[in-house]
Amino acid sequence: MATTKILLRHDVENLGGRGEVIKVKSGFARNYLIPQGIAIQATKGNIKQVEQERSILLKKSATEKSTAEAQAEQMKDISLSFERKAGKDGTLFGSVTSMDIAEAIQSKGYEIDRRKIQLKDTIKETGDFTVNVRLHREVTLEIPVSVTAEGEAAEEKSEKKAKAEKSAETETAETTEKVVENSVETTDEEAGA
Repeated sequence: MATTKILLRHDVENLGGRGEVIKVKSGFARNYLIPQGIAIQATKGNIKQVEQERSILLKKSATEKSTAEAQAEQMKDISLSFERKAGKDGTLFGSVTSMDIAEAIQSKGYEIDRRKIQLKDTIKETGDFTVNVRLHREVTLEIPVSVTAEGEAAEEKSEKKAKAEKSAETETAETTEKVVENSVETTDEEAGA
């Protein structure tokens, strides 16, 4: 297999960081990395140019990291919940995708690119999950995600409401019994007097 030396212009997961010279298969470089602007050929001229830009890149990387850490600090208390149609066994009719998570985060006032959300596979069942958001190559935020079945939350609320009403009825009945007992005792005392 023919390999080519390339110089990365952006961070690529499982490949390398910006400014690194790596060997990849020629077809991968020629057909994907170079046309996408992710990498350039590792010629002497390009390597010199990147070395000159390296100090600028290091400063830029440091500011990006500090910005990502600040954003992670702001977002540390965020939690998401989704309500979807589901079967009796908890399997969703559909799924919760990284796009759904990005929209939910955006609705809370934070701007996150959906590609930064690391979701191995879409969420296809009810329950509690933890989703990683990679804000920077060194800064990852864990966000708790709760997926419930549609109507399940309403059922829980109605159960709580029914319990509250039942306890209120019980208290009312007990109060009524006490009042009746007191009035009976008062009537007995008046009859005896």
